[in-house]
Amino acid sequence: MNTSQGTAGGAPAPPDERTVLGEVAQMIAGVLDDDTGTDTDASADIGADIGMDTTLGDDLEMESIDLVALSARLEEWYGPRVNLAEYLAGLELDEIIELTVGRIVAHVRSALAEGS
Repeated sequence: MNTSQGTAGGAPAPPDERTVLGEVAQMIAGVLDDDTGTDTDASADIGADIGMDTTLGDDLEMESIDLVALSARLEEWYGPRVNLAEYLAGLELDEIIELTVGRIVAHVRSALAEGS
């Protein structure tokens, strides 16, 4: 896991929302970059345009295979506690269709806080 902040007890604190948003946005941009074969400068631009209200389906046109790739990147970066596939399995179909980056950020922070 890649957090550097600590709490009074010495355990690492979950990263703040802004930090997680930046990391998740770059992961999403990387997934989209892999799909389109564009260069890394283009993926950096995509990442900069991603916000908490950005939808994965309508705004980013991500498909289920993209969610699998994003899940792998999240787990690689944050560790096995951040299991996007398990999180998605608990959602209704319409919730998955309307999934926002903000909900993923909240899931990451919640999963990391549970492990602190």
